[in-house]
Amino acid sequence: MMLGMKSLRSCSIGPTFRGANILIAGENFGCGSSREHAPWALLDYGIRCIIAPSFADIFYNNCFKNGVLPITLPQQQVDALMAIAERGADARFTIDLPEQVIETPDGARLGFEIDPFRKACLLGGLDDIGLTLQKVDRITSFEARHRAERPWL
Repeated sequence: MMLGMKSLRSCSIGPTFRGANILIAGENFGCGSSREHAPWALLDYGIRCIIAPSFADIFYNNCFKNGVLPITLPQQQVDALMAIAERGADARFTIDLPEQVIETPDGARLGFEIDPFRKACLLGGLDDIGLTLQKVDRITSFEARHRAERPWL
């Protein structure tokens, strides 16, 4: 089961971006990454959120399945965030998922959109297995009824 996500803060320890958990990227991020391994690798590296103007569709969906928040923003806003990130250690952003806001080091707040179901899953730390396990009582009841009604199966 994934860890719940309430807010993220970028951090810069040692070399400029070491330890950061927010990645600001370019257009069509994740293109060619059709397996879950791409978000896994980023998550293993500590990345919990990727901000980009667009994402490859499969990569975008796999991010949610693996507890990584992909945020799509207009190119102009991504460029502005990249310019701020170039400050290095002074570039600390906060991602507030419940409020759907990115806060810059200067205190500016950028809103972002996210599907409500995916947001709830990230906040609750639920992956596909966790969602299924929420229904375990109903599944068990169905299986028992199904076996009783169709013992030959």
